[in-house]
Amino acid sequence: MFKRLLIANRGEIAVRIIRACQELDIETVAIYSEADASALHVQLADFAYLIGPAEAAQSYLNKQAIVEAAIDTKSEAIHPGYGFLSEDHEFAKMVEESGIVFVGPSSDTIFEVGDKGEARKAMVKAGLSMLEGTKLIDSVEEALVQADLVGYPIILKPVHSGGGRGMYIAFDSDDLVAAIEKYNNSSLAGTPFYFEKYLAEARHIEVQIIGDNYGHVVHLGERECSLQRRNQKILEEAPSSALTNKSRKVVGELAVRAAKSVHYVNAGTVEFLMDAEGNFHFMEINPRIQVEHGITEMITGIDLVKTQIQIAAGQSLTLSQDDITFTGHAIECRINAEDANNNFIPSPGQITFYHPPGGSNVRVDTGVCAGSVITMHYDSLIAKVLAYGKTRGEAITTMKRALKEFRVEGIETTIDFHRKLMIDPNFKMGRIDTQFINRRIVKD
Repeated sequence: MFKRLLIANRGEIAVRIIRACQELDIETVAIYSEADASALHVQLADFAYLIGPAEAAQSYLNKQAIVEAAIDTKSEAIHPGYGFLSEDHEFAKMVEESGIVFVGPSSDTIFEVGDKGEARKAMVKAGLSMLEGTKLIDSVEEALVQADLVGYPIILKPVHSGGGRGMYIAFDSDDLVAAIEKYNNSSLAGTPFYFEKYLAEARHIEVQIIGDNYGHVVHLGERECSLQRRNQKILEEAPSSALTNKSRKVVGELAVRAAKSVHYVNAGTVEFLMDAEGNFHFMEINPRIQVEHGITEMITGIDLVKTQIQIAAGQSLTLSQDDITFTGHAIECRINAEDANNNFIPSPGQITFYHPPGGSNVRVDTGVCAGSVITMHYDSLIAKVLAYGKTRGEAITTMKRALKEFRVEGIETTIDFHRKLMIDPNFKMGRIDTQFINRRIVKD
């Protein structure tokens, strides 16, 4: 096992990794920007290393500086968490070439699944179904031609991106021209993109997979991720209320087949859209730990972050597919520093009071405390509230209680938004899809 590990991230995922390392008796090195000097992950780690100014490009995205920090601190491994450099094959390659272990899949695998065009080709060979897509688009004129061939509605997708960034839905040609203009004015401008047929009332189903260095791959069930805003998840649950035992087995086997087709190692997620007829269409493979990994941990009893580190250290999976069981139901609400009543715009500022919920069957993953400053430099996620129950109804009841307890002052948050979701009759009945929030944001 590793003696020392550097965490190439910040916030709640950095804290989560620190806790896993402490239980594995591994020393941790936190990197931090000037804006994060007093951050919780810096306080909890064994060592802390200033990596650069507040701007992410000069700190948490500075590949060379992070590798040098790992070398300077004699770290044997680097865990990238999620976001930032977690899906950057060049960074993974730099880590590998430095002689340090990258906690995740190989740089070659990250490259293969990170290029959505190449990933689609690999999944076709593996026999997975997917929605009709186009070749890469390089002009508005070509976009209009390709969109007509696929048929509206369509969704614009960058070839290299994650977390829903740069995705735009178009229901007609006017929407499409506007979407391309937005894309060309975004941080992804110049990045190749393509279109896929868009399913307006689909369910977003993702399957957690784990593979070791010896060819063993298992899945840990699915998560329902249909509740989204700006194509980004805001609430997840496991298992999905839309799946039967039969369909759960089908999508799990599809995910394992997808992972094996690219020789996948470590934790990852295979994402699907499920149409109204219950057919699964491959979307992408995310080669990293997911924000919502905790709800899978709750229903399986398996610590995913520890497992990641153990696999990276060369240990083999000790679990077969038959060993993995699913018990109960878990829900995660992402608490963001956003104003849900104003199109979820960010709400930076200092947290003046912070009281997280507790009690039976409640877990809170966070990277903040009272006095923490939420800046515009980074993602707006401040905490994740996870609730468990023997049934979905029990999990909802526990979540309602937890959200009522949760108090954050000084900034706007999505706590009240989630409280409204918990009492929405359609949500309670499981009648949700990817357009649920866009179609009718829950009102008082």
